[in-house]
Amino acid sequence: MASARFKDQAVCIRHLDWSETSQIVVLLTAEHGKIRGLAKGSKRTSKSSVQRYSGGIDLLTRGEIVGIIKPTADLATLTEWDLQEPYRHLHLDLAAQWIAMYAADVSNALMADHDAHPVMFDEMVLLLESLRDRTKPQAALARFQWRMLVDLGYKPEVSVDAASGEELPTAATYTFDARAGGVTSQPAGLTSPGSGVGPWRVRRETVEVLRSLAGSGECATDEQALRRANRLLCVYIRAILDRPLPTMDYILEGSD
Repeated sequence: MASARFKDQAVCIRHLDWSETSQIVVLLTAEHGKIRGLAKGSKRTSKSSVQRYSGGIDLLTRGEIVGIIKPTADLATLTEWDLQEPYRHLHLDLAAQWIAMYAADVSNALMADHDAHPVMFDEMVLLLESLRDRTKPQAALARFQWRMLVDLGYKPEVSVDAASGEELPTAATYTFDARAGGVTSQPAGLTSPGSGVGPWRVRRETVEVLRSLAGSGECATDEQALRRANRLLCVYIRAILDRPLPTMDYILEGSD
């Protein structure tokens, strides 16, 4: 299989210094999925390097990338980057920055390399844009987490009992069982979404948020219900991965 040159829209979801002048980056692209690449000379200040990597490749920025994917190499060779959106508002709002870093973290962990998911790219861009509104960060995160899980094939069942397939009764609390893949009416003991083990007991209001996302796609306006829904989806992702991610601590803080 020959090397393939590509050009695509991308959001940088991880980066690290490879040398004094180069970087290794992980990009979420519109048409090529997640790409790990080496940007040689991206940190140089020479005129030629600045022209090839205009604006620099920074975490949580969007740009147009050009590179070469080699079937025999783990890393793509990135040759050009044209910065198009730096999302400066993320540096002015710590809550928005943490949410964006969490979104980048889980996208990197859940997605396989070179597996095209244009919906994931669109949802990442939508989240980063939505975080300009400081009044609705939890709603933006809930939409992103839900749509990510749906697109990647991990949609939790919230309409019927995930364990039995039967209709869920109306109740004040339910159980969310990651192994069953969603909400059930089976008892969950005393655990909550903040605990490290499951299944987890969840409130009806939390389940209603998820049902709204599954139906109309609209989010509730109750901030506490949205926070609980985000924490629940976060621990569900943790269960899928079978490991925690550093940025999950921010989402899970204040669990009840």
